[in-house]
Amino acid sequence: MARVAIVTGGTRGIGAAISKALKADGFKVAAVYRGDDAAAAAFKAETGVAVHKWDVSDFAACAAGVKAVEAELGAVDTLVNNAGITRDTMLHKMTFEQWKAVIDVNLNSLFNMTRQVIEGMRERGFGRVISISSINGQKGQMGQANYSASKAGDIGFTKAVALENARKGVTANVICPGYIETDMVKAVPKDVLEKSILPLIPVGRLGQPEEIARCVAFLASDAAGFITGATLSANGGQYLA
Repeated sequence: MARVAIVTGGTRGIGAAISKALKADGFKVAAVYRGDDAAAAAFKAETGVAVHKWDVSDFAACAAGVKAVEAELGAVDTLVNNAGITRDTMLHKMTFEQWKAVIDVNLNSLFNMTRQVIEGMRERGFGRVISISSINGQKGQMGQANYSASKAGDIGFTKAVALENARKGVTANVICPGYIETDMVKAVPKDVLEKSILPLIPVGRLGQPEEIARCVAFLASDAAGFITGATLSANGGQYLA
């Protein structure tokens, strides 16, 4: 029987690559998105992956959304917490709204989503919780006190979930990408990219979304059953944790 996976932020960028990779591995995938209906419709048409719209920062919306996915596809075996936003500015200029928005989406969503599926995973004796953090959750970044805090929190959350559920057959791991060639990074001016970003990456290039997706696919597989509580850095050698 095919396993069921939910991928938050699953219709664009890294999330889209993850959704495609899991589908290729035989999963029934639900890709969750919040705002871009046109992009979600195009993704569904291209891939055949089911798309569901809700706000992962809203606990009640997550509860209702997961129920809808399970009614359509079956019990959720794998959860990929990928949704994330930025509201970059220096701390002395940051508003509470900018702080809260990032914490709500990037960190609180891990509780909102994982809480919906963890009991079922424990009862069935199998589960995979994979969260996408960031290199900046490991090393910090100027202008990203909110983002860095949220992504560091993702790592701590994952370690606790791993310890609590290890004997129930449920693993929890986190991936920390570096600079990946997504729309957000492509929007960086070329001279900034070439002079200020690429020189910091020892392999000399940006990562590809598919490279992060392959990390997720492995952690979601049976072959990764002995790996839990791990932080996988995929950053081209930019930061060695």
